[in-house]
Amino acid sequence: MTALPAPRVPLADGRSIPQLGFGTYKVPADATADLVVEALRIGYRHVDTATLYGNEAEVGDGIRRSGLDRDDVFVTTKVWNDDHGFDEALRAFDASAARLGLDEVDLYLIHWPIPSRDRYVDTWRALVRLREEGRARSIGVSNFSPAHIERIAEATGVWPVIDQVELHPRFPQRDLQRWNDAHGIVTEAWAPLARGGLLDDPALAEIARRHGRTPAQVVIRWHLDRGLVLFPKSTSAARLRENADVFDFSLDDADRAVIARLETGERTGRDPDLD
Repeated sequence: MTALPAPRVPLADGRSIPQLGFGTYKVPADATADLVVEALRIGYRHVDTATLYGNEAEVGDGIRRSGLDRDDVFVTTKVWNDDHGFDEALRAFDASAARLGLDEVDLYLIHWPIPSRDRYVDTWRALVRLREEGRARSIGVSNFSPAHIERIAEATGVWPVIDQVELHPRFPQRDLQRWNDAHGIVTEAWAPLARGGLLDDPALAEIARRHGRTPAQVVIRWHLDRGLVLFPKSTSAARLRENADVFDFSLDDADRAVIARLETGERTGRDPDLD
């Protein structure tokens, strides 16, 4: 296995983020700390959690148990929809930081814009305050469209450094990634394996066979080649190792052409413009 840590992607605020991380969505709380310890032992240096996931305390416990210095681990968490608003988001951050046992987080995101509530601009103002105070080292958004991002930037003069969105070969979000690139925003993929829905695809299986890899490794390599940040989730230590073993092979143009034909526009989650 090629050793991690993964390459880092520069952010517009002068910091950087490990390109490959460990996602903890739907990882049971009672398994989270051990899996974080294992992921960090393997060499992951980026852990993604959120208030919604109900495992921030266990993520923090795993980081402390790893024995790594705090600055060696990039930690992302997110403000949930119930906590939109300036004061509400500040209180939500305090609660997340307390659960994590951290004075600062590396990246704090607005989890969803929820345009029907129309409070995401005030929520963004709170994140700007947290960045100014140094408590959130970087700030960004999740599931935001260009229109949502332009609105918060116009209101505050501050652009997010990351937009975390659903993205995978069936839903590659090419236009959004191009727009983000043009505005200095890193695109980060959630559900990078389409929640496992791609792993039985025969076209991916054939590419994997040719490279002596698994379909998951092929899809992860596809994300990396596009310059995306991603954090595939697993509750298996063996799969954690497999997902990290992707830095010593490359996809060719023929592989990429086959993968491009998998695009259907199909989401596994909801459309943020409809909330």
